[in-house]
Amino acid sequence: MRYGVSGSGFGNGGKDGGLGDEWGVRAARSRALAVLRVRGRALGAAILPAAVAVVLYAGEVTGHFTGTGWATARVITTVLAVVVLLAAGAVALVVARARPAVTPTVELSETAAPDLHRLVRDLADRLDVPAPSAIALTPDCDSWLEDRSHRAHGRAAVPAGAGPVLVIGSPFLWWMRVGELRAVLAPVVAGTGPAADPDIAAARRFVRGLDAAVAVPDEPGLDPLRRFGARGVGRVARLLLRACGNHAAEMERGVAAAGSERAQAVDQGTRIVAQEQVGLAYAGWDRLLTRVALPAWRMGRWPSRLDAGVVSALTELSRRDRLAEGFSSRLGERPACDLLEEPGAVDEATSLLAARLFHGGPAEAGPDWAPVDWSRYPEEVVDRKWRADAARLHDVLDRLWTAADPEAPEAPTLTRVLTHLTAPQDRPSTPSAPTEDDDLPVVPPGAEAAAEARAQARAEAHARPEHLAAEEEDRHETEGRDEHEAETDAGHETDAEHEDEDDVRNPAADALAAALSAQVAREDAEREARAAAGATSGAAGFTGPDGPWPLAPLLPPRTGRDLLADHVTALVCCAAVDTTGAAPGLDWLDGPALLVDGERAADLGPRVLALVEEGDPAPLRAWLSTTGVRPEKPVRLL
Repeated sequence: MRYGVSGSGFGNGGKDGGLGDEWGVRAARSRALAVLRVRGRALGAAILPAAVAVVLYAGEVTGHFTGTGWATARVITTVLAVVVLLAAGAVALVVARARPAVTPTVELSETAAPDLHRLVRDLADRLDVPAPSAIALTPDCDSWLEDRSHRAHGRAAVPAGAGPVLVIGSPFLWWMRVGELRAVLAPVVAGTGPAADPDIAAARRFVRGLDAAVAVPDEPGLDPLRRFGARGVGRVARLLLRACGNHAAEMERGVAAAGSERAQAVDQGTRIVAQEQVGLAYAGWDRLLTRVALPAWRMGRWPSRLDAGVVSALTELSRRDRLAEGFSSRLGERPACDLLEEPGAVDEATSLLAARLFHGGPAEAGPDWAPVDWSRYPEEVVDRKWRADAARLHDVLDRLWTAADPEAPEAPTLTRVLTHLTAPQDRPSTPSAPTEDDDLPVVPPGAEAAAEARAQARAEAHARPEHLAAEEEDRHETEGRDEHEAETDAGHETDAEHEDEDDVRNPAADALAAALSAQVAREDAEREARAAAGATSGAAGFTGPDGPWPLAPLLPPRTGRDLLADHVTALVCCAAVDTTGAAPGLDWLDGPALLVDGERAADLGPRVLALVEEGDPAPLRAWLSTTGVRPEKPVRLL
């Protein structure tokens, strides 16, 4: 269970007195007692029928409650008391034995990070709180305390009565300086003080047990009878959670406030800078995972130095963003990863854990799941991804071609795709096979300049700041209700007209996008089936100390046209690599990139969108002509 103290939370004043002097601790203890009162009421309700039965039997012995009516009451009350006590005992047993969730982490023993352990102990001494019992890393931009004293945690458990485990986001160690990390960890470590309070600890154990009991019915391997009973226990646990949920949340807020109070006296001057680095690290880490790591994971490769990559990504972000100027100058100071004995080994372990958490990869490297160094990323990931996408695109075209015309399909060329996306749909598009001596398609006079203008306009439209749209929306909301409703209706009609226009704008793209989406869905289903089979056999390692790990998908599902645009872009990049001096490259913020004369081809995307969305090949043909790409040349597929 995560405690409500994170590295991004900093208080606004306080005092450096004892633990009992802090208002946050007093508020947390008050809420903890409220949680325990809910537990006491539940226990009282469970033993109430038994207490009534005892009173009735005592009345019979003393001669006060005699007669047939009292005898019937005693029998009914006894049966009810037995049923309620059995049910309460079952609930208590399930709550006590349920396995609370534990975040998958990379453990850092004192021998692996002696300087980091020393920093945390010194910080705890300065804060006058108990030191955490252990330190672990997680591939996330956050830090918290986690209780692992439950015996069901197995090897991940800490001795009973020991303090919580300090979990640190691994990107912090590589991007932050030592002083900044200490400032970020100060309010987190300060949370070990409230965690030692008996009332707060008891309330947390109760809430954690209820939370774990709710998930018991979903555990695999339960027979129908046990699952039915677990569902009944889950309903009771949910009822109790609703009764104490607000108190538990306020208790954690009080603990967080107490940690922020106590941390005010530690590195106060560094705290503002450290807070800025938290937000910057999160932005760079998110882009590194979604733009760089995810394409590699889909190709069966996992970057083995993700944390080192976040430094390159944030340095590049600092170079591009004028708001981030000055951040890169910090790189001359001592990085927090120097607190580790073997930063490379720790980085590799957290990189593999990130792949397992966000993509569901196997627990160990293998032929189809190999680590990749950043220097090999363009060749082993970018080039393979482009050629795999190009092969999938031509495979789908082959199927559509066979359905439209039984003749043999053409060679895998860019010209074939351009012809298909721009050909009339009342007849099959079966152009004659091009020869190597064919020149580029003729661009009419003035068309190239017009294509450049359209591509530039499209790029500006895609780069328009989002806050302009927000300001426009706010302006409309301030107008009258009737006028707003009229504008909304008109907007709906305009949207419908645009949708109708899109439907007829490029039907060839829609048909190809639908077939491509179906193919990608089949491949994803096959991959998930293989992963499930591997998890069942124990080969894939999808389980941790708290059971199966739920995946956290990084990107929402893409539309068919998005998939088509990605695949056409990949085919264009393959053609550029095969027929010109272009090369695959790595952009730290945007992932796979095409390098033309050593520079990233950033103007390719809008031209591909013009082809896919509007069926207009002129912008792309102009780019191909300028770059020297031969679209009639067959490309090498994976």
